[in-house]
Amino acid sequence: MFEFKKCVAADGTEFSGLYEIQPKVFGDARGYFFEVYSERDFFEAGLTMKFVQDNQSASTRGVLRGLHFQTRHPQGKLVRAVSGRVYDVAVDLRRGSATFGKYYGVVLDGEKQNQFYIPEGFAHGFYVLSETAVFAYKCTDFYDPKGEGGFMWNDVNIGIDWKAVAPDITPLLSEKDGKHPAFDKDGAYFDINGKWQR
Repeated sequence: MFEFKKCVAADGTEFSGLYEIQPKVFGDARGYFFEVYSERDFFEAGLTMKFVQDNQSASTRGVLRGLHFQTRHPQGKLVRAVSGRVYDVAVDLRRGSATFGKYYGVVLDGEKQNQFYIPEGFAHGFYVLSETAVFAYKCTDFYDPKGEGGFMWNDVNIGIDWKAVAPDITPLLSEKDGKHPAFDKDGAYFDINGKWQR
C-alpha cells in the first residue's frame, strides 16, 4: 500500500532514516480513498516509530514556517499536504552523520498525497506554493515549548535552494521565525541517534 523511497543528498550521500513515502490512492468519479498510515507496512519497511500527537495547520501562498527543531523532546514527523502544495525541507543536525548540515527538499502535493518522514535530529520547514495549503503531521513526541530551537530559513551555510521551486519567493514569516540565529556547524546539536547533545 506504500512505496518507501530513501532520500539522497545532492552529492549522492544517503540520509539515514529520511524517507519520501507514496501511499496507494484509489480514486474514481466519486472521489478517492487511501491509507495515510499503517503500522504494519511502516514496521515492515523498518520505520518502527510510535506516534503520539497529530498536528494540522492552514497557510496561504508565500507563508514560510521554519526552520524548527526541538531540543528537549526531539520529534520525528510524518508530514503531508492535505490540500495544496508546499516545498518541505529537512536539515540533518545529527553530529557524526554523513549528511550533517545537508538538506533535502520535496514538494508535497495534496493531489498526489505523497508524504515525507523526518526522523528525530532534523530541522524542518516548509514554504507554501499554492494559494492555500492544509498541512498535517504526526509526531513521535509531544511538543515542548521550552525546547524550541531554530535557525534562519535562508542561512548561507545550509544553502537551501528555495528558488528552485519558488523563483519569486518573498516569504511571509512569523516574528519568531524572522529572528532565528544563523546555523553554527560547531554548535550543540544532536548525536547520530537524534538525541540532543550539548
